Amino acid sequence: MSVLYISRFLGGISAAFIMPGVTAYVADITTVQERPKAMGCISAAISTGFIIGPGVGGFIAEYGLRMPFLFAAAIAFLAGISSVFILKEPLTKNQLAEISANTKQTNFISDLKKSLNPLYFIPFIIIFVLSFGLSAYETVFSLFSDHKFGFTPKNIATIITISSIFGVVAQVFMFEKTVNKLGEKKLIQCFLNIGGVLAVASTMISSFLAVLAVTCFLFLAFDLLRPALTTFLSKTAGKEQGFVAGMNSTYTSLGTIGGPAMSGILFDVNIHYPYLFSAVIMVIGFGITVIWKEKNPQRA
Repeated sequence: MSVLYISRFLGGISAAFIMPGVTAYVADITTVQERPKAMGCISAAISTGFIIGPGVGGFIAEYGLRMPFLFAAAIAFLAGISSVFILKEPLTKNQLAEISANTKQTNFISDLKKSLNPLYFIPFIIIFVLSFGLSAYETVFSLFSDHKFGFTPKNIATIITISSIFGVVAQVFMFEKTVNKLGEKKLIQCFLNIGGVLAVASTMISSFLAVLAVTCFLFLAFDLLRPALTTFLSKTAGKEQGFVAGMNSTYTSLGTIGGPAMSGILFDVNIHYPYLFSAVIMVIGFGITVIWKEKNPQRA
């Protein structure tokens, strides 16, 4: 068991290194106009992986419990080797030297203090709130569906898969148009409200189709919120793409840690409380956006 914990710990560290790098790389190779579509595609690719991965892992596990881990390791190795030959450095040597010089003067504590800058702080807090509320909702979804509706594992898997696919399609085909029409702030406010209403609605419905519909639109709200926040921060960051991407992951991780813990405690009190708590978190997030005064993002 200790080896499993250590491997998960190392896997978490690896993921923490990868995602900020991916976000910063996409920001470096796109213009401000192209960035919403690019961030939406990245988010959709991640969501697609989460859809396909569990199914493939379950199939491979039929050949042995260690096989999914070995398969994942092989895929990671292939991705790493491919990135060496396919991805090209988008920055010039002078730009890299400038970034390196600035990086030597910073550390995690100084970056955390820097994240309190009003230009970044409210978007980071919204990221934390979103991650906290989403993880609180997702953590107990299977338990809630089983306890309240008596859904089978197949029913639950069907709902999650269809809802995830719905979110992926929306990210690819809707996100760029929605951002261009509403702007990041209005989009964030709109879907925070929608998410809060749907989280409450989840406690009032009972049929399979109703649960499927509510979950689809709730996942849609979350799937459009995340790239909207990432896009806004990327536009604002200018030459600080690495810093912003790293802090984005930090605040996301903090929410992901706190949300499930609180959700589990509330579920033991009342099975509806985690969803109502998620709704409250969304309302708090909307309240934060009301006092959020955007500054003109830097052009990249």
